[in-house]
Amino acid sequence: MNTPYYIVYEEKLRRNLDLITRVSRESGAKIIMAFKANALWRTFPIFREYGIASTASSVNEMLLANDELHCKAHTYCPAYTEQTIKQYIAGSSHITFNSVDQFIRFKPFIDEHNIAKPSERISCGLRINPMCSVIETDIYNPCCPGSRFGILSENLTHLPEGIEGFHFHALCESTSYDLAKVLDAMEEQFGQWLPQLKWINMGGGHLMTRKDYDIEHLIHLIQDFKQRHPNLEVILEPGSAFCWQTGDLEATVVDVVENSGIKTAIVDVSFACHMPDCLEMPYKPVISQALPDVDDSHPTYRIGGNSCLSGDYVGDWSFERELKAGDSLTFEDMNHYTTVKTNMFNGISHPAIVLQHLDGTIETLREFTYEDYKSRMS
Repeated sequence: MNTPYYIVYEEKLRRNLDLITRVSRESGAKIIMAFKANALWRTFPIFREYGIASTASSVNEMLLANDELHCKAHTYCPAYTEQTIKQYIAGSSHITFNSVDQFIRFKPFIDEHNIAKPSERISCGLRINPMCSVIETDIYNPCCPGSRFGILSENLTHLPEGIEGFHFHALCESTSYDLAKVLDAMEEQFGQWLPQLKWINMGGGHLMTRKDYDIEHLIHLIQDFKQRHPNLEVILEPGSAFCWQTGDLEATVVDVVENSGIKTAIVDVSFACHMPDCLEMPYKPVISQALPDVDDSHPTYRIGGNSCLSGDYVGDWSFERELKAGDSLTFEDMNHYTTVKTNMFNGISHPAIVLQHLDGTIETLREFTYEDYKSRMS
């Protein structure tokens, strides 16, 4: 089919789901999916087979959980409003507040709902901040100095009546050993409150489907924590782990230009529009057709996107042969933090989205047209 398009592989998706459900079963933790990394709802029937629920940080994410995963969401939002809180209450099983003030302000709405609908009772929590930074990139570090996320231990002088859980998020594509460091900090700072709670949400960033991740260490870490705190249900909400290395972005070289000795292969996709995490993190994606490392003894190119942003490129790649218009390039691992972040800057259309089923057949889940761009601008 014509490029550009994202392709998701059902076999790889199920491989990740098998591993995640195994970790959940053996550790005793509930593992739910964060939509901020993946909201490709046309694949959610596969997730439903595994009984996957979700977290939500916006009304739209919550509604998507209700509609397409058929579950109430574990909701956290940095700041609720009187316009949104009733919507969150209608579609959530858990609601976490970023501050005590927000909880006190909206507790009457929660209490009213719980009295009226005891079978749909909402459990409330507070987001805490153990200030244990294991993330090097500040844009993804919720525990950096001055963070707006969560309550510091010195500011939590008492546990407000009605709070049943704690939520913390301190990881980003991290290891189980990073989680161990954060747990130590959390227990040291907030341990006095844990016996009074029913659940603890350890947030996201647990990249358990990465090849070198120590699964057994994670399982034992959670088991040991539950032994120390048998009153607590443990919840994890990774995003990337569910879709790690389950899909690619297929592109085509459309031109090759040269300036000051630098050759740029311009492709029919855009880093800014279709792979924005490459610029935000930043990181350099793997291209299947390229050599593992830049090698000046081979044809070497900067790969440039097709937007008018001057910085719409990421690094250089070397190839066995010279690139020319019409050559195919595969940007690997583009099924997390990609489709959820795409934009139509410059009017550039989104790539199509396709799913390769277990039997090898290809299903087109979505194609985008001028009407999609026009409707976003209306």
